[in-house]
Order: sequence, then C-alpha cells, then structure tokens
Amino acid sequence: MKMSVSNILRRFCGVALLVCLGCAAQSNDADLTHKIERQIRAKYDLPGRVNITIGPRTPSREFPGFDNLTATIALGEQKQNYDFLISKDSTTMYRLSKMDLTKDPYAEVMSKINLAGRPVRGNKDAKVTIVNFDDFQCPYCAMMHGTIMQDIFKTYGDKVKIVYKDFPLIEIHPWAKHAAIDANCLAQQSAPAYWDYADEVHAHARDALKAGNLDQQTQRLNDMALQQGQKANVNLSELQACVAAQKDDAIRASMDEAASLGVEATPTIFVNGQKISGAVPPEELKAFIDRALADAGERVPAPAQKPGGGF
Repeated sequence: MKMSVSNILRRFCGVALLVCLGCAAQSNDADLTHKIERQIRAKYDLPGRVNITIGPRTPSREFPGFDNLTATIALGEQKQNYDFLISKDSTTMYRLSKMDLTKDPYAEVMSKINLAGRPVRGNKDAKVTIVNFDDFQCPYCAMMHGTIMQDIFKTYGDKVKIVYKDFPLIEIHPWAKHAAIDANCLAQQSAPAYWDYADEVHAHARDALKAGNLDQQTQRLNDMALQQGQKANVNLSELQACVAAQKDDAIRASMDEAASLGVEATPTIFVNGQKISGAVPPEELKAFIDRALADAGERVPAPAQKPGGGF
C-alpha cells in the first residue's frame, strides 16, 4: 500500500504530546529549527524521505507563555500541517488535540459529504445514513457490500438509508474507475439500475471480471451496464453515450472528498458521521448503527433470536 503522510503521522492526532528541546535557549533561529526537526523525526520515527518545514512563530492567545508553531510534513506531493505550542524560552514544545465542545464532530463530518443526486437504498427519510466509500474491484468491498445488503437490511429495514460514494484505488485496481463511471451513468436515469449493477459487479469481481485483458474486462462492465439499463427501461442511447464518454469528473470529485475526510482505503463507511475503516464484521457495524439510532431517538431492533430460543 502506498505510504501517506497521514499514515506516517497518525499518532499525532490522538493524544497530548510533549517534546523537550533542551535546557538552553536557542542560539539562533537556524539552530532551533534544526532541534525541532530532529525532535519530530525522532519522536515519530519518520522515514528519511519525509521533509519537514518549520513555519514562523506567532503568539498564542489561549496559552500565555507559549507561541504557536506549524510544522509542514511532506511526502512527495502530499503535504499536511501540524500545529504545536512552543514555550517562550524555546525549551519545550507540545502538541495538543483541541476539542470544540460547541460542535458535533459527527455532524461536522456529514456536512462535508455531498449526497446530492446519489442513489439511495433503504428509507430516504431514515434518521441513520450509512455512507460507503466503495471500490468495485476491491475484494473487501465485495465482502462489505454483502454484509450491508443482506445482514444490515434484514436487521434494520426502513430505519437506515444507504448511499455509496466512489473511491476507486486506481493505482492497484485498473478497472475500478471504469466500473464507477458506468454505475454513475445508470444512476443518472435509474437508482434501481445503479444498485442492481453494484450488486452484479461485486458478485462477479472475483470470477468473470478477472479473465482476459483490461479491454475485455471493461467491455464486460459496459455490457453489464447496458443489460441493467435495458431491464430498467432507461434511454439506451443516452446510456451508451455516457458509457462511451467515460467522463470521470464526478469520480474525481468523490475521491477528493474522500481524501478530505481522511479516507485512505476501501471500504470506508460513515454511519451518521462515525468513521469505520475496513470490512468489519456485521456485529461491529451493527454496534455503530445501534448507537446512531439511539442518538437519534430511534428504537434499536432487538437481537435476532437464535434457533432453540437462545441469544
């Protein structure tokens, strides 16, 4: 898997951290910058190819006796800023995780996810929304798709709505973006056709779609899309033109949105803004949904009774 800045520095975001810069004040700015960079590299065991740029100091309004300082961590074209507090005497530096109790963190996440025009499966007015950033060629996505469409719907029915967004891992899955474009072409005319196509692709990604070269695979994807369009009585001329054009603007926008939310792999799911990474077991996903239902004032379904009357 491709290394990312956020993977390297993931532990920055979890806890309050302290870096001691030594007992003596800096002799000059270059010397202090060098000390800070060495401390950050050592503390987080950064690879040599990661570059660190230390920004200027500004007085902290919240913490008397400290200045604000930003370190920019770069790996290739990827960059991310991390904020620190540094004491006025330049002997100690902290990284703090600030939590704004006036805001709902999950609502903030959901406000950043654009659901306009996306096909919905389930109850469009449900109080719990499950957003799945999906890759049609990802085997773990196929597993998660099965869990959502079978186990989750069976348990929750009209208490949830499902929305899929696109995050094809184009570097390792060569036809994933093509499948996403074909699916979106169907979605423009028929939500049921979109979902039937998603079901079919995820069901066959491991067998029929593996055979042949990339051109043959993408032709099968196109054929599957046209078949689903025919079943749904869509305008086939429009569908064919859309499939042939392979415009990826919407896919790129979804990928950018996912990256802004910290999505790095598929599947990644948000349940009313609560993030779940990976193909988790059904019971773990249900725990998130149950919590979201309770938060929304909805009744949580009773656990399914096992044969013999046990639970």
